[in-house]
Amino acid sequence: MVNRLKKLIKPDTRTYLLALFVFSGLILYYNLVLGIITFSIVLYMFFYGRSLEGVKKILLKEYFENITEDIDETIRHSITNHPLAICMIDSEGEIFWCNSKFFEIADNVEILNTKLAELINIRIPDLMDPDKPSIYKLKNKSYKVVASNIENEGIQSTMLYWFDVTSYENLKGMYNDERNCFAYIHVDNYEDLIDSSPTDKKSIIAAQVENSIRQWAIKNMIFLVKYDDDQYFAVLENKIFEKLEENKFPILDEIREIETDADFPVSLSIGVGLYGKNPLQLEEYTRAALDLALGRGGDQAVVKKINKIDYYGGRLQTVEKRNKGKSKIKAHAIKQLIDQSSKVIIMGHKKPDMDSFGAAIGISRIARNKGKEAYIVINDVNESLSNIYEMAKDSKNYNLISSNGALSIIDKETLLVIVDTQRPSFTECPELLVKTDRIVVIDHHRKMEENLDNATLNFMEVYASSTSELVTEILQHIGGKKEIDKFEASALLAGITVDTKSFSSRAGVRTFEAASWLRRNGADAASVNQFFQSDMEIYQIKSDAIIKARILKNGVAISKCEGIRANMHIITSQAADGLLNIKGVKAAFVVGLNDEGTCSISARSLGEINVQTIMEKMGGGGHLTMAGAQYKESIEETLVQIEGLVLETIK
Repeated sequence: MVNRLKKLIKPDTRTYLLALFVFSGLILYYNLVLGIITFSIVLYMFFYGRSLEGVKKILLKEYFENITEDIDETIRHSITNHPLAICMIDSEGEIFWCNSKFFEIADNVEILNTKLAELINIRIPDLMDPDKPSIYKLKNKSYKVVASNIENEGIQSTMLYWFDVTSYENLKGMYNDERNCFAYIHVDNYEDLIDSSPTDKKSIIAAQVENSIRQWAIKNMIFLVKYDDDQYFAVLENKIFEKLEENKFPILDEIREIETDADFPVSLSIGVGLYGKNPLQLEEYTRAALDLALGRGGDQAVVKKINKIDYYGGRLQTVEKRNKGKSKIKAHAIKQLIDQSSKVIIMGHKKPDMDSFGAAIGISRIARNKGKEAYIVINDVNESLSNIYEMAKDSKNYNLISSNGALSIIDKETLLVIVDTQRPSFTECPELLVKTDRIVVIDHHRKMEENLDNATLNFMEVYASSTSELVTEILQHIGGKKEIDKFEASALLAGITVDTKSFSSRAGVRTFEAASWLRRNGADAASVNQFFQSDMEIYQIKSDAIIKARILKNGVAISKCEGIRANMHIITSQAADGLLNIKGVKAAFVVGLNDEGTCSISARSLGEINVQTIMEKMGGGGHLTMAGAQYKESIEETLVQIEGLVLETIK
C-alpha cells in the first residue's frame, strides 16, 4: 500500500513527456505549423532532460565519493585516537595494527612482530567463546577483552577492544576477601579422650586441646566461640580461609601432636560453609559440612561451597567406639519400627557383595523373629555371590524378589531397610525410596554428599568393619524366639570376613566380639570358605593382574584385569588385596571392565595413603584403606587418570 502511494505522489517525467507528445500530435493534426513548433519544443525538452539527468548522476557520484572519503578519514581518526585500547590480530594471533591507546597499555609491542600470546596468557578460540572468562591481566591492570571477527576478501582477522576494569576487579577482590565464612569445630571422641586419661591429667589435656584451638584462631584472626566442652563456632574472612585451604588445614596435624594417655590421638572435625546468600543459609552449609566430616569418621575438614564439597585430612583410621549404648538404642528403635509395619523389604546396593547380602539375611531374621514377612530385593547375582545365593534360595526360608516384585507389594505401611549403602542411586531399586516414608539405613561407609537424608532412622557407624557387624550387634540386642540359625550366622560371618580381609584390616575389639557371638550361634568356618570358592578362570585373571602390576613411586601398584565380567568389581577388589601382600606395596589400584562397559576400580591401602579421597575424585568413595569407583572411560584412560591423581596426592 505504501509503495503504491509513493508511486502516485512521486513525479514520473516519462508519463509527462508521453502526454506532451500526444498533445503535440493532436495539434499537428489540426495545425501543421503550430504542431511542428510544439513537437520540436517537446523533443528538445526530452533530450535536455536526458542530458541533465546524466550530469546529476555524475555530481551525485562525486558527492558520495567525497562524503565516503570524509567518513573514512573520520573513522580512521576516531579509531586511532579512540579512548579505548584497540588492536587487530590475524588468524595466527599476531598483532598487525593497534591504536595509540594500545601502545600505552602495552608499550613493548612491536607491530608485525608480536603475538598476542606473548602479552597475555590467552588462546584465540577462547576470545570468541562466550562461556570463557574475558578478563585478563596486563601490566598489573585488568582488562575485559571483547572480540569482533572481520573478513575482507577471504582474509580473516579479529578486532580486540580492551576495557579497563581494574577498579571493578579490585572492588570485587576486596568483597571476595572480606566475605565471612562460618565454621564448626568438633573435637572427636572428646569424652573417650578425657575418660581414658588419669584423673590428675584430665584438666591438663582438656586445657591443651582448647589452648591449641584458641592459639590457632588468634594466629589466623578468627573469631571463636566455645559453646560446649568439645564444640566451637568460628567466623573468618574468605582470604583467611583460602590460606588455610591452600595449606590443607594444618590445625588437623597440629592437634594430633598433643600427647595423651589414650590409645588414639586427638583429632578434629571441621565443617566450613561459604557463599551463602544470607547468614541463615551460610549456617546451613556449615552444619551440613560438619555432619559430613563426622559421618566420614572425623579427623578432617569438609568445605561446602553451594553445590561443591571439598575434603581435607582424614589420615587417621576411625577410632572404634567401646560403648555399645548407641547400638542398643538403634536396635530398640528398629524393633519398634518393625512392630509398627505391615512387612519389611530389605535392599542393598547394586551388584551386591557378601557383606550386603549377609546383612540382608540378618535383617530378614530379625523381621521374622518379630512375626513379619521379610523380602530381600536382589536383581543380579554375580559369580562371587552365586554359592550363598543358591543356598538361600534352596532353603526356601527367604523371599528373594526382583525390583518389579518389590514395587508390586510395597505400600505406605512397609518398612524399607537399606543395608551397606547410603547413596540412593546405588541401591538395587531407587524407585522404592519414594513408595514409603518408613526407611532405615544401616551402613558402615563414610558419609558422602549423596546420601539418604530423609530416612526415618540412620545407623551409620564408620568405626564398624562391615554392615554385617552392625546387624550382628542389632541381633544381639533384639533377640527373639530363635535368634539366628547356622546359615544366617555363617552369612553374617562371611560378610565380616570379606570386608576385614579375613580379620587383617579394620577389625577392632567389637568386630571379634561379633564374630565370636556368631561362632557360638553356629557359624561354620568351612561353610564360610565354601561361599568364597571361585572357578579356575577367575583365579587366573586375578593372578595375571598381580603379576603384571606396575609399581609407581612411594609403593603404589596399578594394574588391570583382562576380559569383561559381571562381577569384575569383586575380582578387582581381590586382586588389589593380593597386591598389598607384596613387599614394598603401600597402596594398590586395580581396574577391570564389567558387563555394562564401565570400569570397576578397586583401591586398597595399608593406611599411609588415603585411597578414599582419590576414589571420591573419580565419583566413588569408601574408607581410608578400602575404596572403589565406577568410571565410564576406557581401561587405559582410567589408568592414566588414577596415576595422575596418585602422583598429585603423594607429591
